[in-house]
Amino acid sequence: MKKKSGGQSLERAHSSMVVDGIERAPSRGMLYATGFKKEDFARSQVGVASTWSMVTPCNMHIDQLAVSVAQGINEAGGKAVVFNTITISDGISMGTEGMKYSMVSRDVIADSIETVVGCQGFDGFVAIGGCDKNMPGCVMAMARLNRPSLFVYGGTILPGTHGDRDVDLVNIFEAVGKNAAGQCSAEEVEAIAEVAIPGPGSCGGMYTANTMASAIEAMGLSLPNSSAQAAVSQEKTNDCEAAGKAVLELIRRGIRPRDILSKEAFENAMTVVIALGGSTNAVMHLIAMAYCAGVKLTLDDWTRVGKRVPVLADLKPSGKYVMARLVEIGGTVPLMKMLLDEGLLHGDCLTVTGKTMRENLRKAPKYPKGQDIIRSFKNPIKATSHLVAFGGNLCPLGAVGKISGKEGLHFNGKAIVFENEESALKGILSGKVKAGHVVVIRYEGPRGGPGMREMLSPTSAIMGKGLGKEVALITDGRFSGGSHGFVIGHVTPEAYSGGPLAVVKNGDPIRIDAERRKIDLEISATELDARLRAWKQPKPRYTSGVLAKYAATVASASEGAVTDKHLNLR
Repeated sequence: MKKKSGGQSLERAHSSMVVDGIERAPSRGMLYATGFKKEDFARSQVGVASTWSMVTPCNMHIDQLAVSVAQGINEAGGKAVVFNTITISDGISMGTEGMKYSMVSRDVIADSIETVVGCQGFDGFVAIGGCDKNMPGCVMAMARLNRPSLFVYGGTILPGTHGDRDVDLVNIFEAVGKNAAGQCSAEEVEAIAEVAIPGPGSCGGMYTANTMASAIEAMGLSLPNSSAQAAVSQEKTNDCEAAGKAVLELIRRGIRPRDILSKEAFENAMTVVIALGGSTNAVMHLIAMAYCAGVKLTLDDWTRVGKRVPVLADLKPSGKYVMARLVEIGGTVPLMKMLLDEGLLHGDCLTVTGKTMRENLRKAPKYPKGQDIIRSFKNPIKATSHLVAFGGNLCPLGAVGKISGKEGLHFNGKAIVFENEESALKGILSGKVKAGHVVVIRYEGPRGGPGMREMLSPTSAIMGKGLGKEVALITDGRFSGGSHGFVIGHVTPEAYSGGPLAVVKNGDPIRIDAERRKIDLEISATELDARLRAWKQPKPRYTSGVLAKYAATVASASEGAVTDKHLNLR
């Protein structure tokens, strides 16, 4: 048994303080009641943080995955202790007041895992996540605690089938827009809704869940291909059992998250996200995760990496394939080997296997010949990143857009302003929004919303009405990974904090230039300054409870929307 300096067991660095010695007999007594045997007190105690819940199909199977992880831990000589944290459903709450709790849940998950692991004295833990905010929440807790740990992705859903095509949640949202345009009957909308989500697993495209799972694997915190397995499959069960065994090895070797989470590891994650055509949410989540790990990551880093990394994956929402089709041809591992061989990944980064990324990928297979899901470097979907960090007088501290290239790289239009998501959706569906408009949705930022809702309903309505190339959308809120079109979010400073977005008026000319990475309100500097001086901050929408606490503590989107940066203790 390895020893820390001072003679303390490395395998029981934390649990020994909770259960060893005569004075800790009451603690042992409590644990006997939970099923501990006498010999278990000499083993590493390993938490299994499960995000199981029946509120969403993304997480409805994770209780069984937690059992498999615990089995792996126990078979490897540890003592597993399963506990739960929360999850919410973005897909169900989307477009409602309840969606304001979505971003809040990320930090609640991080806080709750930190609370349980810290309180119980676990020597390490495995975190299992399914829906969007689970994953960054789990990793933020791992980085804060810095105890041996790894992440297991709950897995992607299998696609539904409508007619002869794969369908998923986003198809339902877009069908609503088509219905408003008279192109889809109410009966057809319901028919798609009935089949689009056939069982457990996270939303099927390269939306936020699959994006973040891939990013976490690329930064070295998951076992190879954990991000590219079907939720209900033998491969996912095997992944869980292997993770249980792997965490014991991390404990024995003293490998902790911050040994893995270097700046280079985050650059690996960014590279894979870009190559996969991933969600804009990844920008904010990776900045938050880096903050928790003590690594400085900014929008400028995304610009720097994005200049050299192409988009290779033809995956939804901008492409045509669902994640399950990528799983069928080998998952993310062959892609990472391609990126490594091209010199785009840092191969020397340590991972939770105890090996480097290069060592993990040494025997990686190639994709089968003839597949067209992952393009070659000679024929990319886009030669540079689709994730564009903007500046300009409308977003002087940054904004993030998903510019696939299909929408063009420039947009000039007249502002049509909405004070919240609901009024914007009504305006789009009623025909008030027309070709040439730049839809401005404000007071939806981290503080102003509060909670920074995703604008999937408005963006899907725009696409469903056939306006995807004729209308742009700008918001201080954010987007679902399922959003596509000429859309820019994360505008900072947000409107509630007095950013220029707060003083845009109907009819104002707005110029979006994705090549120069600028969004400009084309009025004089004198006029803009006069409007800002006359602006008054609205009253907060919530004055008590979790949303009020979040609004009072949250940092800007460009800073990752973390909730402890205001403490200024670093």
